[in-house]
Amino acid sequence: MDDLLTHRPTAAPPTAEPAIWSRNFRYYFTARSAGLLSWAMLPVAVSAGLLSGGYGLDTAGYAMAFLVGPFAGLVLFGGVLADRFTARRMMIAADLANLTAHVLLALLFLHGIDHLWQLYALLVVAGTANAMFQPGASSTVPLVSRDVQGANGVLRTSEALTGLGGPALAGVLVGLGDTAWVMVISAVAYGTSAACLFTLRLGTVPAPPPGGSIWHNLAVGWREFRARSWLWGVIVIWMVFAVLSWGPQLSVAAGVIVPRYGATAFGLLNCALGAGTVAGGLLAIRYKPARPLAAGAVAMLAYPLYPLGIVLGWPVWLLAAAQVAVGAGIGVWGVMWATSVQTQVPGEVLNRVHAYEVAGSVGMYPLGSALAGPATHAFGTDRVLLLGAATALLTATALLATRPIRTLPRTPPHP
Repeated sequence: MDDLLTHRPTAAPPTAEPAIWSRNFRYYFTARSAGLLSWAMLPVAVSAGLLSGGYGLDTAGYAMAFLVGPFAGLVLFGGVLADRFTARRMMIAADLANLTAHVLLALLFLHGIDHLWQLYALLVVAGTANAMFQPGASSTVPLVSRDVQGANGVLRTSEALTGLGGPALAGVLVGLGDTAWVMVISAVAYGTSAACLFTLRLGTVPAPPPGGSIWHNLAVGWREFRARSWLWGVIVIWMVFAVLSWGPQLSVAAGVIVPRYGATAFGLLNCALGAGTVAGGLLAIRYKPARPLAAGAVAMLAYPLYPLGIVLGWPVWLLAAAQVAVGAGIGVWGVMWATSVQTQVPGEVLNRVHAYEVAGSVGMYPLGSALAGPATHAFGTDRVLLLGAATALLTATALLATRPIRTLPRTPPHP
């Protein structure tokens, strides 16, 4: 009844509605923004709540592992299930599971944590629910807006804003001793998301073809993923980037900036990154190049500025300017990449292909983050940052040098 056409994701039937802000997109934007806000608040609320409650860093670390682990491990199955049962149904079910988990988390923090396994189990539910939600979040965009790139620009902007506001709001509430209220707000947000997704009018479409086991469907998704050299080429390049540059950068940069300039400066620099991402998302709403991945790769050339600036001892204001440029590049790349995947991959396999994309690109980030400490001990902070800057430069160069990536054309918008 709703999500996927047989061959290609298709927008809602032509109407007089705006290309981006159609009725469907307004509801989807509200749903997605609410979910992103909740997801951004949860790690800060749980970690800060545990530490303020007298638990140690090891407990907070285990909690994050129970939250992120299921997402990384199950997102591929989320893609399969979204293709089998339609994306909207999976997203609504995931929102309801998250609503239930957050209500129970609120009760847990309100009355006190008697057994840590209870907290860990609820975090597993939340991580699993997000793994079930994520694949459909991408494939739904072409169904709710005729201007897919513009819609992705708006959503990228929302992601950046909630990424800035969510942790700040959670930190303030936890500081006031109200960790449970963070969970209540998140529960309301997930309920709002589910209600908005339920009200979408996506038209009657053929159901995904029945038959085949989950493993068969995974294999089909892998074949579709592997058949597109531009797609797997980007992921292979991005995996190297995640291990050697993106993954280690946050913790290594913190180890330099906090002692040198203070924690407030480090927070401001991350805010500058978010502001740049907002600017990149807004730019990508209007800027529609004929070769989107090539344009996104050019934007990524700004990424080495920040780690290089740290090594060179730039003042905070100049590092902040670098972060704005980096964020803008990330914002433009993210929109160009998401739009390319959503418009180039057939609708009946898009959820599975997107799941492989997420597993490959995001899955290597924890490895890079985990290697940051040993690498700095073995080679020194400056060398790790310089390696990250060089890797980022080579990443953009490799994207531009790879012909299927560089020459991938922009898909014409729906009429």
